[in-house]
Amino acid sequence: QVQLVESGGGLVQAESSLKLSCAASGLTFSDYAMAWFRQNPGKDRQFVASINWNGGTTDFGDSVKGRFTISRDNAQNQVYLQMNSLKPEDTALYYCAAKREHCHHRNPNKYNIWGQGTQVTVSA
Repeated sequence: QVQLVESGGGLVQAESSLKLSCAASGLTFSDYAMAWFRQNPGKDRQFVASINWNGGTTDFGDSVKGRFTISRDNAQNQVYLQMNSLKPEDTALYYCAAKREHCHHRNPNKYNIWGQGTQVTVSA
């Protein structure tokens, strides 16, 4: 079945780095644009980053621009989120999402496949 599995989260100190990975299975990965979102309890899901089908274009939320990068490896069916200079406000459950179109989008409602999430906690 179609599945997205995130990994790489953890507890880190402010200014540290983490790299999240999302492994896709059960789909033709290159047919999908991919994105990362994050969410805290009681809050809306927030756009973090997205990437088109071949990695040619990317987009970032304003709060992470310049600190996070997104990349993908279509041969390995993986998408990554490199997070640098982490801040306590980056603390959240991070989700990987896929949409079966080549172009990416900031709106979470455009994505129809979601992982279970990986927790990132940044201490001050």
